[in-house]
Amino acid sequence: MKHKPYLALEDVKRIAAAAEAEAAKNNWAVSIAIVDDGGHLLWLQRLDGAAAISAQIAPAKAHTAALGRRESKVYEDMINQGRVSFLSAPGLSGLLEGGVPVMVDGFCVGAVGVSGVKSSEDAQIARAGIAALG
Repeated sequence: MKHKPYLALEDVKRIAAAAEAEAAKNNWAVSIAIVDDGGHLLWLQRLDGAAAISAQIAPAKAHTAALGRRESKVYEDMINQGRVSFLSAPGLSGLLEGGVPVMVDGFCVGAVGVSGVKSSEDAQIARAGIAALG
């Protein structure tokens, strides 16, 4: 039987703290979501001033990145390049930039989704969180 790494609560807290620090450093009001490899929510944090809808978009972006094992921007780009049929992909609703998978030893162990500022800035915050894992 093979073994794979997973996100422990300590890892989730480390990611969340680093993502929050990146958002605070830039004075960005966002929601931050962290999911496991199946897209199940492990952490949701809505910073002061973040729009209510961001608390729904961030988990959707994370879910999409975890299930697809790639950044959610990939799907946004496909749709923007004319492959609009991808909007009907089952189980994927966060088809916007800002969801980033957490890869460890070649395994996708989860993802971080952020919503509230420009999509590229959302992704910046997610990557800063993931970088805290080392």
